Amino acid sequence: MKESKATSPKATAALLGLDQQLCFSLYSTGLAMDKVYRKVLRPLKLTYPQYLVMLVLWESDGVTVTSLGERLYLDSATLTPLLKRLESSGLVTRRRASEDERQVLISLTPAGRALKEKARDVQLAIFQAAQCSAEELKEIKKQLELLRAKLRKTPTVA
Repeated sequence: MKESKATSPKATAALLGLDQQLCFSLYSTGLAMDKVYRKVLRPLKLTYPQYLVMLVLWESDGVTVTSLGERLYLDSATLTPLLKRLESSGLVTRRRASEDERQVLISLTPAGRALKEKARDVQLAIFQAAQCSAEELKEIKKQLELLRAKLRKTPTVA
């Protein structure tokens, strides 16, 4: 039986090469981005996931854990310890909703609101670290959002 070019050992090796993997490009870029954010966020005493929570709250204060999780693509098991740390840092409060005690509302404290002003230069630092034009970054972001939407619609392969 004759091997096709697509199934030859050489072709398979090329397809399975680490540098050929989209997932690795995304993963390693995420690690590099995380390293930059870690340095930029250190003066704010925030981790990157905490910063994402704060961004959501700066946009819309007093959200439920459920809506926060949906917005950040995180489950409550991941969010709960993160929110507890933000609460112990004095940046947010957690309280049960009076209308539905199953819901937990997350709100900014005065210190959490004040941190927004200190965080205003974060995006500029990231922009400078990326060394891309505003148009390039806008296009990269657009492509990543499109990829994310497609992947979220794709049924899991068994």
